[in-house]
Amino acid sequence: MAFQYEEHKPKRLDPKVAKLKAADFCAYQERSQQEVRDKLYGYGLHHDEVEEILSDLITDNYINEERFAKAYVGGKFRIKGWGKRKILQGLKQHRISDYCMKKGFMEIDPDDYYATLMRHAEKKLPTIKAENQYTVRGKLTQHLVMKGFEGDLIRDVIEELLNSTAP
Repeated sequence: MAFQYEEHKPKRLDPKVAKLKAADFCAYQERSQQEVRDKLYGYGLHHDEVEEILSDLITDNYINEERFAKAYVGGKFRIKGWGKRKILQGLKQHRISDYCMKKGFMEIDPDDYYATLMRHAEKKLPTIKAENQYTVRGKLTQHLVMKGFEGDLIRDVIEELLNSTAP
């Protein structure tokens, strides 16, 4: 006898209960409108109910896109050491407006940004096993691109690093 899986549909919540749960969700940490929207749809609510609850949460200042963007950018840069390109991708997944993205990126000090990029490069360089400098540059560049840094800065950092370690 074959076991059949039942399709598990989430129980539909009352909009008032859903609003309280969403408020708690937002109070725990900064959330984007998209995260809250997805959560509300997960509670089985319809489009009009979701948008009304979102509007109320924004009015009550539980959700603030600019505040979210600043927290997201600051956290991903300071804690994870991500570059601007990788952070930008994350913000786009949250459907943050260009204005809020710009405000968020103001959280990154250019000197700290360059120092973080240099730190990543200095940490990675000794682990690269390659016969020639061309391969070392390629692997180091690839690593830094994956971290989300921009090509022109990567080139500058690699030049500075390899010139300072050259015999």
